[in-house]
Amino acid sequence: MLPDFRVRQRDYLLEISRALTQELDLEKLLARILRISIEMLAGQAGLIALKHADGWRVVAAHGIAPAFLSYLTPLLAEEKVRELDVLELNRMLKELTYTASMGLLNGTGLPLAAHGQVIGVIFIFRNYPDLFTPNDRVLLQSFADQAAIAVFNAQLYGQVSYEKKRLDALLESAADGILILDAQMNLERCNEAFCKIFGQGREEIVGKNHSQVIQWKKEPQGNTLEEAVHNGWPLTPNATLYVEGDLERPLPPTLPVGITYAPLLSEEGKLRNIIVSVRDITHFRTADEIKATFISIVSHELRTPVALIKGYASTLRRDDARWDKRTINDSLAVIEEEADRLSKMIDDLLDASRLQAGGLSLNQADVSLPSLASRVIERFASQSPKHKLVADFPPNFPVILGDENRLEQVLSNLVSNALKYATQGEIKISGSVRNDQVIVCVSDQGPGIDAKDLPHIFDRFYRSTNAVKQTKGAGLGLYLARAIVEAHGGRIWADPQPDAGARICFSLPR
Repeated sequence: MLPDFRVRQRDYLLEISRALTQELDLEKLLARILRISIEMLAGQAGLIALKHADGWRVVAAHGIAPAFLSYLTPLLAEEKVRELDVLELNRMLKELTYTASMGLLNGTGLPLAAHGQVIGVIFIFRNYPDLFTPNDRVLLQSFADQAAIAVFNAQLYGQVSYEKKRLDALLESAADGILILDAQMNLERCNEAFCKIFGQGREEIVGKNHSQVIQWKKEPQGNTLEEAVHNGWPLTPNATLYVEGDLERPLPPTLPVGITYAPLLSEEGKLRNIIVSVRDITHFRTADEIKATFISIVSHELRTPVALIKGYASTLRRDDARWDKRTINDSLAVIEEEADRLSKMIDDLLDASRLQAGGLSLNQADVSLPSLASRVIERFASQSPKHKLVADFPPNFPVILGDENRLEQVLSNLVSNALKYATQGEIKISGSVRNDQVIVCVSDQGPGIDAKDLPHIFDRFYRSTNAVKQTKGAGLGLYLARAIVEAHGGRIWADPQPDAGARICFSLPR
């Protein structure tokens, strides 16, 4: 090599070294390194192979015939090649080059080593042998070292970018609201879930102080973040903080939430960030309310028949009285009736429990709904002489596939409700036929269903204010009726009929 060429090469190398350290796009960086390497070594073509956990991989190529590259790529991935060091890989590539070009091309490789670790190799194809002075070799190795550091930095940057994208995806896919606060408790970031919970966009939330966003309608359960920080929180890296209460929002209503605060400390133990997780606990609170309602209703409803049974049994057992046969029969009838009511309530509770555990099982067979309706009417007719129970089904009503016992339970619950809420009048079970379904309705001539109660009458344990005052029950009849109908592939609903009694209908597939 001529001296003036080496001087120019050094100047060019210094300029390129500065540029390489500024390029962080790995694909562009590799292409630039390869182009410079080919120019510096006066080559015709070249490639860069990087070492991965599963072996060597060609990541950049220039001037190489596609056929040779397609042969080389799987060869580098072979098991025996994976463990080759740079010298062995260079020797293999030189032999392949010489053989493939029938002796016309030679090759030389520059190892890429950064931080004491070989990360790849630059291999240049050219048509004359390796003739480098010691000075040339120092110059070329300096370039290779600079290139290796640039590749290492670009790989590190790519890994950091990937981790950032993964963190972004994690934050945005989280169902809970996530906030990231700085040490002064200002909001640096929030995810989409929190925006939905709070009811504002990111631009209106980010930048505000925590105390401006997280505000409680009333005193929450647990220390607020401000109170905890004032008392010295956090003392350790794992000192999470939990608070629960009703969160004030720009638009009502308030929302019950549980908030967890986790500190992020520096190596010196100073607070850098606070990661905030905000969870909507409406369902948990509803579950607690249902549980409380369940305990209240069941304890009351079970106590009544038990008290009656015990009272009549104790009366009959008195030694100081002689009861006539009629009194004994009446008392036994009350005991039997209350025992039946107790048994039905227990069955309903067990059915509700089965529903929670995974649904009701059906024993399906052919069912004649008109016959089923007649049987239910016959059973209830003797219980209330003030009511007239009738069935109204068109002739040739189709037989359907269903669980007869469960469908009888639906009709019994609907008729029982009609008897309780309509003090007198006609109670009708009617049926109609559609193209792909049958519809059965139970109507009465009572006060009807209040409009505010319509959306909730099929909820578990729901009882309207009037129902609680006027009748007994656990609020499970319509809940179970809906579950049974839906298990058959049908649906159930209440027709709004102001001042015209209640009318509840359900459909079943034909």
